[in-house]
Amino acid sequence: MTLAAVGIVYGDIGTSPLYAMKEVFSPLHGVALNPANLLGVVSLIVWSLILVVSLKYVTLMLRADNHGEGGIMALLTLTLSTVGPLSRWHFPLLVIGMFGAALFFGDGIITPAISVLSAIEGLEVATPAFKPYVVPLTLALLTGLYMLQKQGTAGIGKWFGPIMVVWFTALAGMGIVNIIAAPEILAALNPLHAIRFLNENRWVAFVALGAIVLVVTGAEALYADMGHFGRKPVRMAWFFITFPALALNYLGQGGLLLHNPAAVSNPFYQQLGDWSIYPLIALSTVATIIASQATISGTYSMVKQAIALGFLPRMQIVHTSSKEIGQIYMPLVNWLQWGAVTLAVLFFGSSSNLAAAYGIAVTGTMIATTVLTFFVIRYGWKYNLALCIGATSFFIIIDIAFFAANALKILHGGWFPLLLGAVMFTVMMTWKNGRELVRANLEKHAIPLEDFLASLFTDPPIRVPGVAIFMRGPSDGVPHAMLHNLSHNKVLHERVVFLTVYQHDVPWVPFSERIQIHELGHNCYQVDMHYGFKNEPDIPKALELSKQYNLDFNMMETSFFIARQNVIATPGSGMALWREQLFAGMSRNARDAADYYRIPANRVIELGTQVEI
Repeated sequence: MTLAAVGIVYGDIGTSPLYAMKEVFSPLHGVALNPANLLGVVSLIVWSLILVVSLKYVTLMLRADNHGEGGIMALLTLTLSTVGPLSRWHFPLLVIGMFGAALFFGDGIITPAISVLSAIEGLEVATPAFKPYVVPLTLALLTGLYMLQKQGTAGIGKWFGPIMVVWFTALAGMGIVNIIAAPEILAALNPLHAIRFLNENRWVAFVALGAIVLVVTGAEALYADMGHFGRKPVRMAWFFITFPALALNYLGQGGLLLHNPAAVSNPFYQQLGDWSIYPLIALSTVATIIASQATISGTYSMVKQAIALGFLPRMQIVHTSSKEIGQIYMPLVNWLQWGAVTLAVLFFGSSSNLAAAYGIAVTGTMIATTVLTFFVIRYGWKYNLALCIGATSFFIIIDIAFFAANALKILHGGWFPLLLGAVMFTVMMTWKNGRELVRANLEKHAIPLEDFLASLFTDPPIRVPGVAIFMRGPSDGVPHAMLHNLSHNKVLHERVVFLTVYQHDVPWVPFSERIQIHELGHNCYQVDMHYGFKNEPDIPKALELSKQYNLDFNMMETSFFIARQNVIATPGSGMALWREQLFAGMSRNARDAADYYRIPANRVIELGTQVEI
């Protein structure tokens, strides 16, 4: 599990040495390349890894799990459950969490672009003649990667861990070679050099923080991937493999620049001399593709969670592995992300230009995570208030310092993740608010089910053979599909089932708690199904569990009645008209409920109903 975690969890942060040191000493930041500044920068890098990744994420955040699941979506649901729906903090925390999640989607777009670009840019180090081919080669590799997604990664995924171990071994080896050549760089392990650098350079040092943050990109990803591997393997992979390799390599790059300042143009590819450039390009390209794959898979997982939690409309999900439940492919998400990544590569054109955009996405999500964590440890874990304020204040000062330094680059690329985040935030909040408006409209016109059945069976309609299953929401009354069926067909099946699906804000609901059945009389039943946001909704499979209640379903004799809601946007109360129209458009194009719940298409009867919001 630790080996697998190295391949999936640490691909993003593990490829940062390709571009981080180069960006810190970029002429744009104005940091003079001298021994004092070099020791200060390397010290800041090493201590950022220690404080932000080792202490905040690996030690603290991995404890803040939602039934074993991590990531900002899981943290948001955990936070909201600790403060409660009636708390005055509920809505502000929801907004903070959703914007952090939206920025995380932006991170998922920038990571493949900057990682693969930085790897291919090694060709420029070999010879400037390759410069015109960097962007086309990057786009070709990324397009091929997105085209392969529908095949799944089950076959090649087993090689990710060993390849990334080779990558980290190479990082450590190169670092050791350059440390031996310049052992004085080890003085950077003393944090006083970082403090002195910040104190003596003030504004220049503050600006440089915008590039230093690049060394901790991927920290959110390791937290999000905790659910795939568990807390212990993720921690072991960091402390025994990833962190030593990264620290050694950054120290080694610092040692190289002490003796060869000219290597600052691209210190990563000049660590071992000209002979190593092409082998390093090959290895780094494979490593960045693996990092990109982990990001793409993480985006699928996050979108799937957002759908289950009611923040995005249903989309097509293709399972690419019959053995691993997490192996999924989402065509719409895949090609939307590919389009955004392609635009990023074409527009920015280099890893240096993209670095300005990268920091905003990462640090914005980091701030949201820290804020949410305060409420978890205070109201969920019941820790002392002073301890909670002290711990989170320490981290949020670091997060805000990094974010503020990156905010200086908003006009130079930082606007890109903010724009992506704003679009995703608007879409998610519009879908959530729109669903609440639809629910309120249906509740307003709902007919209580028990009262309706009591009056219906005073003069019962003709009963016909078979089973009718009517889908109804948690707060619905009589399903519209049933009213339409009675109105037009004048009959009732001999067994009638009202089926309600509950999506819970926990990752998993066990099979023992999957289904509940309540008898309503006259051979009518209320069936409740329960799923977590990581469960795979499958109604026919769940109905098999009803045998323990002496209720059997033969799919060839069962009909599913589903009301398809046609949402009509109307001016007045509710959301702004453009948001209502956006919601109506998403609702019309959402994945069919029968398909999402894996109901056989030939057993479904859809009946339309109009809902005004």
